Amino acid sequence: MNIILRLLSLCFYPSAISFIKASEINAESYELDRVITLPGQPSSPSVSQFSGHITVNEAHGRALFYWFFEAQSEPSKKPLLLWLNGGPGCSSIGYGAVVEIGPFTVNKNGEGLHFNPYSWNQEANLLFIESPVGVGFSYTNTSSDLTMLEDSLVAEDAYNFLVNWLQKFPQFKSRDFFISGESYAGHYIPQLAELIFDRNKDRSKYSFINLKGFIVGNPETENYYDYKGLLEYAWSHAVISDQEYDNAKKVCDFKQFDWSEECNEAMSVVFRYYREIDIYNIYAPACRLNNNTSSIAHDSNNNRGSESVPEGRNDYRLRRMRLFGGYDPCYSIYAEEYFNRIDVQSSFHANVKGENTSVAWKTCNGSILNTYNFTVFSVLPIYTKLIKGGLKVWIYSGDADGRIPVIGTRYCIEALGLPLKSSWRTWYHDDQVGGRIAEYEGLTYVTVRGAGHLVPLNKPSEALSLIHSFLTGHNLPTHT
Repeated sequence: MNIILRLLSLCFYPSAISFIKASEINAESYELDRVITLPGQPSSPSVSQFSGHITVNEAHGRALFYWFFEAQSEPSKKPLLLWLNGGPGCSSIGYGAVVEIGPFTVNKNGEGLHFNPYSWNQEANLLFIESPVGVGFSYTNTSSDLTMLEDSLVAEDAYNFLVNWLQKFPQFKSRDFFISGESYAGHYIPQLAELIFDRNKDRSKYSFINLKGFIVGNPETENYYDYKGLLEYAWSHAVISDQEYDNAKKVCDFKQFDWSEECNEAMSVVFRYYREIDIYNIYAPACRLNNNTSSIAHDSNNNRGSESVPEGRNDYRLRRMRLFGGYDPCYSIYAEEYFNRIDVQSSFHANVKGENTSVAWKTCNGSILNTYNFTVFSVLPIYTKLIKGGLKVWIYSGDADGRIPVIGTRYCIEALGLPLKSSWRTWYHDDQVGGRIAEYEGLTYVTVRGAGHLVPLNKPSEALSLIHSFLTGHNLPTHT
């Protein structure tokens, strides 16, 4: 059967022949995971894709689900790029893959797929994983794992995934490797990068992963600056009044993990105004599916989660539930309708859940946010360490995002104290202002004009230019 699958794949994807020969590997290690075609997939262009589960902890029966696309051209020469979404609890397949940067986007009503002309697999071999366990098709056979989720466990599982995935796809072991993502992946990505960086120092004990750098979009980075920026952005963009802003500034100390009752009340006013619009893209039309605005849908979903919060949970968890990172109800509905189809799951190698019974696939699992243990309040020290270690680091911000706004991210970058190489200037795209760019010693910061929290969704062509510049070293154009 393996031989038949391999032969079929080479018929459908003749470019894979030279790739396999050049790699001198046993293709059977991964051909069982090849996706021949998905229901509703466009007949052209051809897309070489794989998906399945990779075990990350045998003792507990933990496995992460992945979806991988070879680069559209010269896959043997292009880097490997991992994409992670945040939440925590949101699917990189439900957002990154079929809403933002993958070669397919989901049709309305989940009826099929469109080809995405702005897919990042034009620039790299593109890998998505659903992380942590409990997200999407990723699972654990040890239910207590779901109550122990926190950043270090997520990083460990992601690291083990990469080691085991590279055993299955050994042709990528020596390939330049980069990590990308957005939102709460602003925590996942630096911590995974740090784990790889540290373990690469001991090749006698750990597998070497050829990590070169990472790029994060609208990232949660440091609680103090992120929430200070959220408040200031709401005021400076006419979401709240002068009086409400002054009151919140007076009663809130965002350096404290547990907000005071007065601060909770003041920030509830901010969140209430944001429920009238979409905090993730403040100038975009609100989603009206099911007669809900985008932000009301955010809130109604999260209130269901809030109702099940055990007594004694602190207000930090509750305020995060009001602002589920990366959640968008319109696209969530389309993706959920598609990936809950039995024919899709069968073609996708996703209808096996270990010892667990099958559960509905969701773009975001609210119960993970309910039980996630938030113990890391700042990843800025990791930035300092990895920049000194020589990794390539980029941060980008959609400037219409109220959730992780450009203001807070600029505060975070300033706090690193990096020498400035090239001052704030304009970059252009199609003869229009694409955004602004500033270069520091070891870090590049780019804004994307008019984009919200999901930059590749709002500005797909600009986002493709951005990742091209990051991966190739070609400068973004700074003149028309």
